[in-house]
Formats: sequence, structure tokens, C-alpha cells
Amino acid sequence: MSLNETISSPVTNISGTFQRLLNTTSTNAEILVALLIFSITAFVGLISYVIISKYINKWAEKTTTTLGDKIATTLRAVIIIVIANITISFSLKPLTFLEPYSNILIKLFLVIQILLTAYAVSKIVNSLIDLFAEKTTIATSQKNVKHKKHQIFILKKAITIIVFSTAIIIIILNMLEVTKLWEATFTSLGIGAIIVGFVLQSVLSDFFSSLYIYFDRPFEIGDLIFVGEHGGTVKNIGILTTRLQLLQGEELIISNKELSSEYIRNFRKLQKRRIVFNLGVTYDTPNETLRKIPQMIIDVIKSVKDATPQFVNFNEFGEYSLKFFISYFVNSSEYAKYLDVQQEINLGIREAFEREGIEIAHLTNIAYIKRK
Repeated sequence: MSLNETISSPVTNISGTFQRLLNTTSTNAEILVALLIFSITAFVGLISYVIISKYINKWAEKTTTTLGDKIATTLRAVIIIVIANITISFSLKPLTFLEPYSNILIKLFLVIQILLTAYAVSKIVNSLIDLFAEKTTIATSQKNVKHKKHQIFILKKAITIIVFSTAIIIIILNMLEVTKLWEATFTSLGIGAIIVGFVLQSVLSDFFSSLYIYFDRPFEIGDLIFVGEHGGTVKNIGILTTRLQLLQGEELIISNKELSSEYIRNFRKLQKRRIVFNLGVTYDTPNETLRKIPQMIIDVIKSVKDATPQFVNFNEFGEYSLKFFISYFVNSSEYAKYLDVQQEINLGIREAFEREGIEIAHLTNIAYIKRK
């Protein structure tokens, strides 16, 4: 005798008893039995949930981080899913008037079960990954923490996609009532090709681009990057998109596919900046003074902290000035530091020129009168 027959026999007797005692129809009696079974199984499930949650909470309290609370929340959600599954399954058995729709209900209930199971599996696996990551992060240097977080993020998302993709394929195969292995194989391949070709092509492209970002590591969270005309700090690398906090303050959300196909300028590995600029002096500056100017500017650059001179040369006879080409390094990758250094250099050059009576050229109308 099967389990369904074992359960249905006493259920039928109870339904008949309710029908006689209450002098009602069989449908009403079945609904009452269904409500009774629902109440009993829900009550038993609630007690089981409270007891199990008590032990889960005790375990979570022993953990030193918030990860224990996250795992406890996941386990409680899984328990609720199992209890709801059992409660609904047993409650529907007495309702014989649903037999004409039994195939539809069975498939619908199967879909719900598969999706809930996929959700539970993905949550449990992700929690185990977090637990493993927490233990291994202790031995990880601070330098690799961001990279490890990105690695865990991608792994969790990949597992979630795999679990739910498998669940969807199982649902489709059950809807099509595919039973033979070879039929199941070719059907699943065909379905997968259709999904990839017409629905998920863009999504999967962004997903694989996120894998490229992880493995190739063109940038990481916290890096200052420039993509086209946009520049900002990487705040989050998602499974489909990446978020940048732009220098202007707003947030830019860009797809991983687009990001991986663009030229990216990453300033993370920038240890120092090379700065070049031109400075002009008036044409009436004596040659003797012109020879002194390069060393004067070099001395000014040396006097500024975090600045290293490269070269200073008189290189051009401009339309309005005698131009000097100046090149130096800022020993920092921070843009704000460069601005501070350039300001100190500008002030230092101006002070040195004022002491020597050197005039910095500027656009003006100068009339030269030739005496006869």
C-alpha cells in the first residue's frame, strides 16, 4: 500500500464522519477536513520551527561576527519553506473536487516546490561560501581583501544562476513530460539555445564580462578609472553592471559588456604623475637672466614636498613671449595632492621671479617704436 493510500483512507473516513455529524455536503466536509489538516500540520510545523530556531539562535550567538546571524536567517527561511511545502501538500489531499484539475495542480505545485528548493539550495550554498570566506579572510592580507570580496561575489552569483537555470530546465522538462534521457538531453540543449539566442544573450554577455573583469582584473573596487569621457571611483562590480562614483558627484551605472569593450584608464597603479606646462617671460629679458631661469625653476620644484624636477628648457620663441618647457613629477597618485603641489610651485616661481625682476609674459598690445 502506497503512502497516499495510507493517508487517504483515514481522511475519507473523517470526511464521511463530518458529513454525517454536521449534515452537510461532501464538498463542505472535505473543506473542513482540509482546514483541520492544515491547522494541525501548521501547528506542528510552528512548534518544530520554534524548537529548531532556538538551537539555531544559540549557535548564532556563539559566533563573533554578523555572518552567524545571516546563516541563521537563511536556515530559518529554509525551515519555513519546508514546513509550508508539507502543510500545503497534505491539506490538498482531502479535496476530491480538485481531481479534474489534479494534473494542473500537481504541475503547479511541482513548479513551486522546484523554485523553493532552488532558493533554499542557493541560500545554503551561499551561506557556506560566506562561512568559508570568513575563515580564510583572516589569513588574507589587507591588500587582497577587495579582490577576495569580488571573487566571493562572482562565485555566489554564478552558483545562484546555475541553480536557478537548472531548476528552470527541470520545470520545462516536466511540463513537456520528457522521460527518456536522450530526449531530455536534446530538449534541454534546444531550450538552452533558444533562451540564450532570444532572451538571455545580453544578460549572459554582461555576466561573462563580469567574469572577465574578475579574472583579468583591469580594475577593482576603490580604483579611480576613466571610461571614455567619464572618470570616477569604482563603488560596486555587479553581475551585470558596475557602479562608478563620478568626480562630479553623481553615480554612473554602466553594463559590464560595455565596460569590457571600452578603453579604461586605471590610476590605481599610478605611483607618481608627470606634469608638464609652459611658462613665458617677456622679450626684453636679458640673455644672462634667461640662462638662470631653468635652474631657478628647478630649485623651486625641489623645495616643494612630493615634487621631483625632470627638466626645464628654454624651447620656443613664442608670439608674445620667450617660452620655457617645464616637466616634473608629483610623487603621489592623488589628484588633490597634484593640485597642492602645482600651487606651491606656481607661487614659488612667482616669488623667485619677483626677486630677480623677471616679468612673466601675458597677452597685451605692445607697440615698438623704431627711432630714426
